[in-house]
Amino acid sequence: MGARAVRVDLHEAERAELISLSVRRNTAQALALRARIVLACAEGRQNKQVAAFLDVDVDTVSKWRRRFAEHRIDGLQDEPRSGTPRTIDDARIEATIVRTLETLPPGATHWSSRGMARASGLSVSTVQRVWRAFGLQPHRMETFKLSTDPNFVAKVRNVVGLYVSPPAHAIVLCVDEKSQIQALDRSQPMLPMRPGQVARRTHDYKRYGTTSLFAALDIATGRVIGKCFPRQRAAEFRRFLDEIEANVPRDVEIHVVMDNYATHKAPLVRDWLIRRPHWHVHLTPTSSSWLNQVERFFALLTEKQIKRGVHRSVADLRSAIQNFLDQHNAEPKPFRWTKSADDILASIERFCTYNTPAEST
Repeated sequence: MGARAVRVDLHEAERAELISLSVRRNTAQALALRARIVLACAEGRQNKQVAAFLDVDVDTVSKWRRRFAEHRIDGLQDEPRSGTPRTIDDARIEATIVRTLETLPPGATHWSSRGMARASGLSVSTVQRVWRAFGLQPHRMETFKLSTDPNFVAKVRNVVGLYVSPPAHAIVLCVDEKSQIQALDRSQPMLPMRPGQVARRTHDYKRYGTTSLFAALDIATGRVIGKCFPRQRAAEFRRFLDEIEANVPRDVEIHVVMDNYATHKAPLVRDWLIRRPHWHVHLTPTSSSWLNQVERFFALLTEKQIKRGVHRSVADLRSAIQNFLDQHNAEPKPFRWTKSADDILASIERFCTYNTPAEST
């Protein structure tokens, strides 16, 4: 058996300082993570539980638990390393980090290494080393969107429950539309790939019209029922439901996962569903398309057929989409859902906890 984990007890002053380090925007991310590890350990959690909660290695948790127990908050700082003594003191490094996090350069939205070098009096390579050491990447930006659906938790549990434990004697279908797919041709012929040269195409293109693909993914088999329509209205969705009904057994319950798009809730569609009590609708939360597995199929379609395809008419585009559907259904493979509802909700909780903007004073 391994050594017993060191118990972590915090004084109120230490707890307050650790919380401040973990949420303050100008704290180095490595130091903020160490503060979160200690706070989680102080709650009585084992190293494996803390590692799973914060998505880090167990050895990392063990190291900073031990360092804190021996040296308290000072132990969370990096130890001096061997080598040539530094010529830049901690104050200048801290000033560079604070300037990176809390200020903007004149006439720009973010710092560049050369701009920061001019402003701080450091060399470009030094600025780059400081940014790399503290995980700062001013040139990058990611996107996110949190659902504001008041029934978010209930809907996540409902949909994920269908994925991980589908009902017996039932079919679970993920339904959605990929709208306004453009039939595009390049303004000049593509240059094919050859040894030492990737394929090339012109940046401009010609438009020949659009189509919308309605699709239903069977989560158990991976098979997709799909049909293209020129428009995306309730009437087309109603016709697609007929298409689904004609392609599934009539003696089973049908559970449909779809989003809150207006055409899905139109009176025409609602009346159609009311007349079929063996159909059950499960709505995903707003702004949560990632919860619908058919979106993964749409990503494959885009990557393998649409993005680099040449389609000189809508008919040509629809033929290419149908060919992709036929090839997919010839050897269907279901997507494997690995996240439980608790895992998803815990991940969102961590995001909200550690990414809440600091209150302005």
